[in-house]
Amino acid sequence: MAAQYCALCRRTAFAGRRHRYSAAHRRRLREALGRLQEEVAAARAAAAAAGEDGGGAVRPYDPAEHDRRVWCLCCGRGVRRDGRRGGLALPRAGLLQHLAGPEHRRETARFWRENGAEAAERERFLVPAEEYERFARALEQALAAHRQREEERIQQMAAGIREAERRQRETVQAALQEPEPCTGPSVGSSPVAPERDASCNADQPGPSGMQAGPDLNWMESGQALTFIGHQEAEGRGNVHTGAKPPWLTEKEDGSKQQIGPSYEEFLKQILFLEEKQKLKKLPAERVGANFDHTSQTGDSWLPSFGRVWNHGRRWQSRHQFRTESGEKKKKR
Repeated sequence: MAAQYCALCRRTAFAGRRHRYSAAHRRRLREALGRLQEEVAAARAAAAAAGEDGGGAVRPYDPAEHDRRVWCLCCGRGVRRDGRRGGLALPRAGLLQHLAGPEHRRETARFWRENGAEAAERERFLVPAEEYERFARALEQALAAHRQREEERIQQMAAGIREAERRQRETVQAALQEPEPCTGPSVGSSPVAPERDASCNADQPGPSGMQAGPDLNWMESGQALTFIGHQEAEGRGNVHTGAKPPWLTEKEDGSKQQIGPSYEEFLKQILFLEEKQKLKKLPAERVGANFDHTSQTGDSWLPSFGRVWNHGRRWQSRHQFRTESGEKKKKR
């Protein structure tokens, strides 16, 4: 008996045609057709809704939502679920077009014949051509209505922009047509100026024609200012007068003024930092790490690195060791 490969069960059957009547094959067939039937029912419901009211047949395109694919069990390939027209998405249009096509009809007949499915259920997975044509006409009407709404919205936005520009032009023209405000008398003005100032002050709001702001006309008419020239100190200056900076000036003895640390001090600082970095790499619990540099130690003693646990003096541990050794000798 020849071996046959079942794509639905993904196994090679040696029982021939009897495999498609087995319980396992029938169970997998029902599960796979159930998943496909849900997608077909949703697509036909979308087509019926588009025929009644085409408002929901057009939506803004979103790649995360409208780029999904549906696996067609009969054709053995993925089919794009939604259609696309420019920046608009057509829900379920791609699947409906595939279900109404002649290729899907041929592949469905082959799949039913090879897998032994119920012949009465085959029409549930097909979309008649008349139904798809009604859906296509409703879709075109929905697209036309959407374009008309977009044009009306664009016209309203353009009218709003033109109205805003018109108001802006009117505001600018009104500002340019206002009279020039009165200014105070200038230096060396004529004697007629006080009369003109009085007439200007009479138009100002407030009691007795007084100005609300500060009086900037503090200088009397005819008063002149005397220019005394630039005042510069001899031998001194700054960067604005072109003088030398302090680090380039020389003292009276001819030596240049030193600013900042010297080169020797810089080298000492570098060596100190290097030693400090080396000490950081050493173990923290080493002998002498907690040495108290503030304690006073005579010159006759060795450096005090501390007793046990870095506590106390080194000579104290030696003195204690000698005392304990002497006591042991006496006991012997």
